[in-house]
Amino acid sequence: MTPPLKAVTLTHVRYQRGDRVGHFLAWVSLVPVFISLGGFVSHFIFRRELQGIFFAVGLIVSQFINEVIKTSVQQARPATCALLEMCDSHGWPSSHCQYMFFFATYLTLLSSRNGLSFWHLRDNPLLHLLTWSLALLTMYSRVYLGYHTIAQVFAGTALGVFLGAVWFWVVNVVLYPYFPLIEESAFGRRFYVKDTSHIPNVLKFEYDMARAQRRNEPSDSKSD
Repeated sequence: MTPPLKAVTLTHVRYQRGDRVGHFLAWVSLVPVFISLGGFVSHFIFRRELQGIFFAVGLIVSQFINEVIKTSVQQARPATCALLEMCDSHGWPSSHCQYMFFFATYLTLLSSRNGLSFWHLRDNPLLHLLTWSLALLTMYSRVYLGYHTIAQVFAGTALGVFLGAVWFWVVNVVLYPYFPLIEESAFGRRFYVKDTSHIPNVLKFEYDMARAQRRNEPSDSKSD
């Protein structure tokens, strides 16, 4: 017999046809994918900041912990999930909620302590409102769409907040003193890895440096 088919669920989110709220929340459920692919991948390609790299590593560690717990507990998803034909994995704790609340916790602590120097943002209320609103909407969407029970999303939320806070402490207290060593290592030099968290406004700094470099170009190179 042909084995049953299994979908790649990374971007496969189902909702009831005609349900506009469900349609909106289905897109909300994809926010972790957008953050991972659109945010951290592009960040490494174009910025290569140590804070961003360790932020992404923390999210990966968090999701690995989530899979270990799910495999150990093996709690089934709710009965409503059977209608979605996507219930061949365990449900406790919700990985979507864990991801988003890890992200929101770490980003909030980072902006409160060091500020997001590239955008010159420090403790920005609009940033916090957007981040936590997306996290709460993700939490609601997983129950509304039938993928998780309330207990499963609350478990993912609590674990995400806890791991986000712990990882922030690990990176900014334990690992931060070693950032200069990483910058000067063979890996750091090969991939241009850097830490600019000590610069108040990275965007302005890079703009000023680019203008200064252009002014200092030799006159013969300009003529070429």
